[in-house]
Amino acid sequence: MRGGGGPRADGVRLPARGKIPARAPPVHRRYPLPYSAFSSTRFLSPGPSAAMNLEMLWVFTLLAACVVAFIANRPRMDVVALTALVALVLAGTLEVDEALAGFSEPSVILIAAFFVIGEGLVRTGVAHRVGDWLVSTTRSSETRLLVLLMLAVAGLGSVMSSTGVVAIFVPVALSVAARIGAGPGRLMMPLSFAGLISGMLTLVGTPPNLVVNSELQRAGLEGFAFFDFTPAGLIVLALGIAYMLFARRWLPAGPEAPPGAGQRRRHLRELAEDYHLVSRVRRMLVSTDSPMIGHTLGELQLRARYGANVIAIERLRQFGQVTLTTSANREILAGDILIVDFVRPELDIDRFRAEMRLQERAFKRDYFTDMSRELGLAEVIIPPGSTLIGHSILELRMRSLRGINVMGLRRNGRSLDETLLHRKLKMGDTLLIAGTWKAIRLLHTQPQNFLVLTLPAEMDEAAPAAKRAPFALLTLALTVGLMVSGAVPNVIAALLGCLLMGAFRCIDLNSAYRSLHWQSLILIVGMLPFAIALQKTGGIDFIVAALLGLTGEASPRTVMAALFVLTAIVGLFISNTATAVLMAPIGVALAQQLGVSPYPFAMTVALAASAAFMTPVSSPVNTLVLGPGHYRFTDFVRVGVPFTVLVLLVCVAVLPLLFPL
Repeated sequence: MRGGGGPRADGVRLPARGKIPARAPPVHRRYPLPYSAFSSTRFLSPGPSAAMNLEMLWVFTLLAACVVAFIANRPRMDVVALTALVALVLAGTLEVDEALAGFSEPSVILIAAFFVIGEGLVRTGVAHRVGDWLVSTTRSSETRLLVLLMLAVAGLGSVMSSTGVVAIFVPVALSVAARIGAGPGRLMMPLSFAGLISGMLTLVGTPPNLVVNSELQRAGLEGFAFFDFTPAGLIVLALGIAYMLFARRWLPAGPEAPPGAGQRRRHLRELAEDYHLVSRVRRMLVSTDSPMIGHTLGELQLRARYGANVIAIERLRQFGQVTLTTSANREILAGDILIVDFVRPELDIDRFRAEMRLQERAFKRDYFTDMSRELGLAEVIIPPGSTLIGHSILELRMRSLRGINVMGLRRNGRSLDETLLHRKLKMGDTLLIAGTWKAIRLLHTQPQNFLVLTLPAEMDEAAPAAKRAPFALLTLALTVGLMVSGAVPNVIAALLGCLLMGAFRCIDLNSAYRSLHWQSLILIVGMLPFAIALQKTGGIDFIVAALLGLTGEASPRTVMAALFVLTAIVGLFISNTATAVLMAPIGVALAQQLGVSPYPFAMTVALAASAAFMTPVSSPVNTLVLGPGHYRFTDFVRVGVPFTVLVLLVCVAVLPLLFPL
């Protein structure tokens, strides 16, 4: 924690943890005067007086127009921000280099880097494994589920996009809620609250934290450390869990399935049931005396001899069990567990097991649940002109050449499962294929032969780089360690993390670029010039004077409370990132005016920007749970407003203790 600022012999209070160098401190364009001390008598402002002038009025008018456009969401927020940027230059309010300063802002690069690192955690399955753990440990207790759900979401969200984490956990929570008989409405809002609170736990938890941190650095002060947010965030998280355990009684339980469930994407098990696969797939251990050992699948000819289609092999490796794809040259070893689909009657299963000396092993739940991270199903149709027409599945060698297994065949709506291996394919035939998610995705690149009809919902949860999960965790630990130690600048640590994610093959280049949320990045770039324009025209001075006029001779804690309220209100209408961009300089200027440390004021802005609990449209996290939770607008108001007041009280009571005034 930062120490409090102490008075000098001349009575001027130094900023907490602000380092006063021997030479003159750096001068920033937004703070032309040395920003090394705070006056307790008069606001040291380089800009115009606090009285309204035409240029200031123009900036406020443009800002108001942007807020209206943000509320209407027309055009998109990033387009609005860039339009405002251009307008400020054309009006002569800003120079070109001032307007484009956001493109060189380190916080923008840092946010982009953590989008990539977060995507690496998703692609390697780290995030989804946390969800699997939640499912396995919840049992049948709604209270236990709520607590573990909020802890898991907050923990993951502290190092990756909270919106992405909540999107991952919505189906997990719905699934567990259905299993234990809990209404989805009693879990969805706790889920969104935990996602918002996750941004209060670390420096990189949410973009507003980085925006506020950059504002401190531009003011010539030392920024926040990686875990400076954690003590206050943990208090809010504990308070949030306790609050939701009480407040869930105010939430509608909701229907058993959310509205629109009939139009939802189908799941693996539903596809399997349509093609009668549930009773056909077996899990079999290769005994040490099996005649299969040392032979390849191509040599064994299991499909032709027994109608046994080996679709995957589980093999024990040094670091645990792995799932291998099948091909004609895949050799069978003792101890392998074969996942086999039988397309012939039960007699063939018994004969196959006896002759190949195999031992049947049960699935933990069923094949389509246990292996959905690695293997999937999809429906494809044979289009006119396909080179597959006129050939049988055995002749086409799809497993060897394309890495997929044909599990079912439908023609004219009738299933031909028992004879599918030798049946000549015709135009319009529908195939159910199984394979790795990577192999299934590659079918999209072959539209001349396959038209993909149905992709199950589990494909969104598949981890294409699951085997690289340990490297993803190592990269995350190294990145956080470098940021905590201060050995290198934060942005360099984050960029190094991106490079390591790529070097360890946790993420590929295309996925890295797709993971960037360009709308958020451009929004920051476009809104930063507003803060410069407000400072340059005296708008910051005007707002500070108005805020202090409302609070009168009140204590710094009271001013902090007013700052929190103003930030939270602004956050109702525009994104939390844009709110932080606008309010961070106001928070720092308020501290300067009062002659106190800027750190508790800057932290107040960051926490208030994340406290978007009051409406379903104040954050994408809330919007994500609105439908699944079957909520009304008033549900968020009824539950969110009291909790926002509690967060306000935490800020006023705790922040001056963590960051002494």
